[in-house]
Amino acid sequence: MDLFHNLALGFATAATPPNLLYGFMGCLLGTLIGVLPGIGPVATIAMLLPATYALPPVSALIMLSGIYYGAQYGGSTTAILVNLPGESSSVVTCIDGHQMARQGRAGPALAAAGIGSFFAGCVGTLMLAAFAAPLTALAFRFGPAEYFSLMILGLIGAVVLASGSLVKAIAMIVLGLLLGLVGTDVNSGVARYSFDIPELTDGIGFVVVAMGVFGYGEIISNLARPAAEREVLGAGLSTLWPTRQDVRTMVPAILRGTALGALLGVLPGGGALLASFASYALEKRVRGRPGELPFGRGNIRGVAAPESANNAGAQTSFIPLLTLGIPPNAVMALMVGAMTLHNIQPGPQVMASNPELFWGLVVSMWLGNLMLLVLNLPLIGLWVRLLRVPYRYLFPAIVLFCAIGVYATNNNTFDVWMVALFGVVGYVFSQLGCEPAPLLLGFILGPMMEENLRRALLLSRGDWTVLVTRPISAGLLVAAGILVLMVALPTIKARRQEAFVED
Repeated sequence: MDLFHNLALGFATAATPPNLLYGFMGCLLGTLIGVLPGIGPVATIAMLLPATYALPPVSALIMLSGIYYGAQYGGSTTAILVNLPGESSSVVTCIDGHQMARQGRAGPALAAAGIGSFFAGCVGTLMLAAFAAPLTALAFRFGPAEYFSLMILGLIGAVVLASGSLVKAIAMIVLGLLLGLVGTDVNSGVARYSFDIPELTDGIGFVVVAMGVFGYGEIISNLARPAAEREVLGAGLSTLWPTRQDVRTMVPAILRGTALGALLGVLPGGGALLASFASYALEKRVRGRPGELPFGRGNIRGVAAPESANNAGAQTSFIPLLTLGIPPNAVMALMVGAMTLHNIQPGPQVMASNPELFWGLVVSMWLGNLMLLVLNLPLIGLWVRLLRVPYRYLFPAIVLFCAIGVYATNNNTFDVWMVALFGVVGYVFSQLGCEPAPLLLGFILGPMMEENLRRALLLSRGDWTVLVTRPISAGLLVAAGILVLMVALPTIKARRQEAFVED
């Protein structure tokens, strides 16, 4: 009965006209920044943080939360239409979503992403309401050794999900890890691999690598082809909605992605990102229906599952923030800043001392997901019509938006030149048949792996056995080892090569 009482309190708080308005503004703004490549929720929330000082605390947090999960919705749009991941968690969506767009099925891909996101967001919100305390207890058992082992498992999963050669996939992950080391050493404060370039002392930004390798690399690949062969995405768009066969195929994938994302989203260290990759890898292990397209060639499960996983993870990532005061990612760290700005101490006392804030925020997430579904599904036709624009007009606009988004992140022209450089690198990768998704995962997880490994060794006084003496860490490493052995087995390897037919 307490749960129903608390939800009633949340509805009374979140359903007031001002809070509904701020929630709608956050969802709309989040969708727009998700659609526009390169900006992202971190930069937007950071810019809007001072402006929320004049708002009531509940309204401010409702709006900032709407920006966060709204961007998860919008990030899939550019990933599907123009192969640009607006968010790191949308990287996997590019693989099959963009292939569907090239086949004239951008509408069903966008619908699958929207429906999966809505369902997963609602389930994630219910988990936040009902299971916040026990799920936080599970996350609380994770120390630096467990995080390091979890990220090892994530990287092994990236090798499994990469198409083509295993050697190429491993090489891309290693390259991503090396790029992640560029910057300033956390412990000593000494610049490393910066080549005496001041702009590199802060490291290379995710936006720079993602926009360059995916966005500019795709543009250069298209421009390298003769005009007659150049890709026209808008050709052959016959329907905007999934067929009955699509629905039967994607519903189980949405359920699996939601369950996996809701669990991994609780864990600090990029749970929503890991969830999208893990969900994609899981779908490849699940036997498909007869006649189903292979993954990497436009399988709708490759869109529905990761989009469900990252949205469920986005909702449940609020659990450690609201119950322990631990921000699991950069956006949640900004939310801590917003709460501090309004004299609210994040942690377990929020639920007891400020129940209107806690439960109003929980209910606003459900209302926000409903708003996003109403906003996004009618806009599918508009986004698909953008694909009918001739490519000679479309690619300069993409280049311009990418350049503006990258420049706006740090107000630095050096980043724009870096994007151009990574665009050439991305083109070279496409010519060599290398999948860029493992590179991005290695790039994102590399610094976090290093930080957690160092912390674990500091706490154990340099004893490496801490990674195998802690049960959860040992279990994760065993799972990673089993995954490696499975991929190395001749029968699995042969089946994998059949699933991933290189272009």
